[in-house]
Amino acid sequence: MPASLRAWWLSGLLLGLSLQLRARVEACSCAPAHPQQLLCSSAIVIRAKVYGEKVVPASEDPADTQKMIQYEIKQIKMFKGFDKVKDVQYVYTPLDSSLCGVRLEANKKKQYLLTGQILDNGKVFINMCNYIEPWDDLSFLQKKSLNHRYHIDCSCKIVTCYTVPCSVSAPNECLWTDWLIERKLYGHQAQHYACVKRSNGTCGWYRAGLPPEKEFIDVSEP
Repeated sequence: MPASLRAWWLSGLLLGLSLQLRARVEACSCAPAHPQQLLCSSAIVIRAKVYGEKVVPASEDPADTQKMIQYEIKQIKMFKGFDKVKDVQYVYTPLDSSLCGVRLEANKKKQYLLTGQILDNGKVFINMCNYIEPWDDLSFLQKKSLNHRYHIDCSCKIVTCYTVPCSVSAPNECLWTDWLIERKLYGHQAQHYACVKRSNGTCGWYRAGLPPEKEFIDVSEP
């Protein structure tokens, strides 16, 4: 492919990715990441219902004009964060969408997978750069991996492929091609595969439910 055409192709892909991210929340910038990466980098991962919400000050400093949304939740199950908190009753997010604030439905019915960080004051903080999805939108593999694979395989690294050629550079890497193939971040690979460590120390994509000889797939150079 000529250099000029390749540059045009790459710019088009990156523009599309930028527009897709902007569609989630204007002026909030989040680096693309596979759900497994987001869970590995989170301090807490829970399944919960949202019971209520109210706007509260971001801090006790009278000069601080920033506001946050305090969501009252009912924790159904905790997958990560046992060593820091036991039962989460509230989560906090910026009120301003430009600061990556998250909007959740507080109807006591809809369940969410919530991932986030724990602040120094013990509050659980979430934003659009965390992995936050309605529970019913998760695939079977994603729900299953929350208890096991996503946690033990955080030593595996996931490399995002935006344009060809792209390849892994280390044995502990998996190539993530959803954006290249489907033009969206959370495509088939993100929903149905986990990057896990094999017995020989290398990492590869694993799909639960396939026959043993077909559990692993190799995607190194799309």
